[in-house]
Amino acid sequence: MKRDMDLIRQILLTCESHDSGYAPQQLQIEGYTEEQIGFHVHLMGQAGLLKVIDMTTMSSRSPSALAVGITWEGYEFLEACKNENNWQKVKSAAQTSAGSF
Repeated sequence: MKRDMDLIRQILLTCESHDSGYAPQQLQIEGYTEEQIGFHVHLMGQAGLLKVIDMTTMSSRSPSALAVGITWEGYEFLEACKNENNWQKVKSAAQTSAGSF
C-alpha cells in the first residue's frame, strides 16, 4: 500500500477537530477503507505524528494501529500543512525525498 499524504493530513485534521484531546474512537474518513486508515495511523505512529496502539494481528492483511492522540510533532506538522501552499510544498517534498517530512 502506498503512503497517501492527503489521508495523513485528513487524519490529523479529524483528530484535531475532535471534542477531547484524544482521537475519535472510530476514525472514519470518506473515500478510505478501514484498512487504509489503520495502515496510515500505523505509519503516523512510526513518524511520531500520533500516539498509537498497535492493533496488528497475525491475521491482519496490513499493519494497523489505533490513534490515541496527536503528538507535539503531529501538531507542528499539522500547523505547517493547514496552509494550502505549504501543504503542496510538503507533498511535493515527500514525493521526491526518501527522507522524513
